[in-house]
Amino acid sequence: MKELISELVQSIVSQLCTEKVLPEDVSYKINIDTAKDKSHGDFASNISLVLAKQAKMPPRKLAEIIVAKLIEAEHESIEKIEIAGPGFINFFVSSASNFTIIESILQQQAEFGRSDIGQSKKFQVEFVSANPTGPLHVGHGRGAAYGASVADLLEAVGYDVTREYYVNDAGRQMNILATSVWLRYLETFYKLTFPVNGYKGDYVHDIAASLKEKYGEQLKHDFDKVFTDLPKDETEGGDKELYIDALISRAKILLGENYTLAFDEGLNAIVDDIRDDLSGFGVDYQNWFSEASLKEDIDKALEKLDQGGHLFEENGAIWFRSTAFGDDKDRVVKRDNGETTYFASDIAYHLNKFERGFDKVINIWGADHHGYIPRVKAALQALDINPEKLDVRLVQFAILYRGKERVQMSTRSGSFVTLRELREEVGNDAARFFYVTRKAEQHMDFDLDLAKSESKDNPVYYIQYAHARICSMLRKLKEMDLPIETEQGLSYLSSNASEAEVSLAKYLSVYPQQLESAATNLEPHVLTHYLRDLASEFHTYYNSNKVLVDEADIRNARITLNLAVKQILQNGLKLLGVNAPEEM
Repeated sequence: MKELISELVQSIVSQLCTEKVLPEDVSYKINIDTAKDKSHGDFASNISLVLAKQAKMPPRKLAEIIVAKLIEAEHESIEKIEIAGPGFINFFVSSASNFTIIESILQQQAEFGRSDIGQSKKFQVEFVSANPTGPLHVGHGRGAAYGASVADLLEAVGYDVTREYYVNDAGRQMNILATSVWLRYLETFYKLTFPVNGYKGDYVHDIAASLKEKYGEQLKHDFDKVFTDLPKDETEGGDKELYIDALISRAKILLGENYTLAFDEGLNAIVDDIRDDLSGFGVDYQNWFSEASLKEDIDKALEKLDQGGHLFEENGAIWFRSTAFGDDKDRVVKRDNGETTYFASDIAYHLNKFERGFDKVINIWGADHHGYIPRVKAALQALDINPEKLDVRLVQFAILYRGKERVQMSTRSGSFVTLRELREEVGNDAARFFYVTRKAEQHMDFDLDLAKSESKDNPVYYIQYAHARICSMLRKLKEMDLPIETEQGLSYLSSNASEAEVSLAKYLSVYPQQLESAATNLEPHVLTHYLRDLASEFHTYYNSNKVLVDEADIRNARITLNLAVKQILQNGLKLLGVNAPEEM
């Protein structure tokens, strides 16, 4: 119906251009919105306000001209047209036209609501990208659910989407992990005091056991060789950072080429675990990009920045003059010891992304990365890449509660709740849905008790139950050997629909609009709220209107409407990575 009204308005604007009421080169965009207040009709347009300046007349005067021509056109689906306020045009559609959407839903099924507004433009969505230093925790889960839903929504409206995980398999944190694994390996031979700044989770013991099983005593070195002449750890009044760095250096010296055995054992075990965990969560990627593969890209990016005059040397280090592009301070890209920084890797990675031909890159980062945005966009601008092609969305941490007790989480200490544990406790469906019920940038308290409850207060249960109720009704229908006559049902609805049925049909008709909004604004919570409201409308209707009645026309009308609701619930849940169960 929105498309029909848009076409009608378009034809009137074209007439007004021919009649010189509007200039031939008039510039405009037609917006047809669903009316929030039923007394204002079904749909509304602000076209008069948009074109008033070009028409050189007040918006309401232009609205009167447009409405007169629309009424003259006499379209059977439009029952009434009114002007409101300064010039809004409200459309009241006929009762019969409300149900044309039902036929479209039943014909298009899983494709209903999908569109090609993205025109196959290439979008990359990079999300989670947690350091492979331990299992994913519940905080990572929110980024995973959000990123996966955003990618699926974008695909649903016609974008060509690549999902990517950036594997931070280089740098200090990975060296801390490798050294932690090696020290746990050494613990199987003799007693030692584990460093304060090492990774302490049980998974490190498991990786060390695997290392020993594969290589026996090949990586073993005597206690004195490992720990003699090291600085003091924090427990002895020293600096924990200096101590762990000294241990890393000692590990590399003693192990030599064998250091990569400990490094790769830790990296591969954790990446495999992350990949498996995410896949089990319904999150899969087209590409796993290795930071370690960026060496040539880093050299190329820094050379390009240098050629553009954007680098300078100070105190032996190489700096990027990011303040020239709005950053609050300049940034080091190469330290005085010749090592490049994390920021240099970020620059190279983003250059690599755009050289792969993406029209837009969407980075989904944790909220603590807020300060990275201006510096990365500054680097893009310096590399002659439009910074508007990068869209960064920040995801706030999900705070987990058990009852009233907040669960503290720390990857280094190992005392955290993993994503896998959360999935096992509340299930994938509740986790995926709950994670995206709020805007990503808003803080979130994850209520375990609510996620597991079977009540209308649990939104995912409430929506799934609506789908299951319809499936149950269809099973009973089959047991009664009663046919489904959708044509009869549509015919009856067009002429005899109740107010509740008209209301439910109207709610179904806005699904494509809600899907488009959720996708283009990268806001899956729009879809969660819509599905919750649709489920509420359905439950209210279902509780008041018995479906399996003796009168065939009434029965088929209600079944047909229910089938459309079932399809929309199924379509929407699928885009959020949530199942639509047939039994509950």
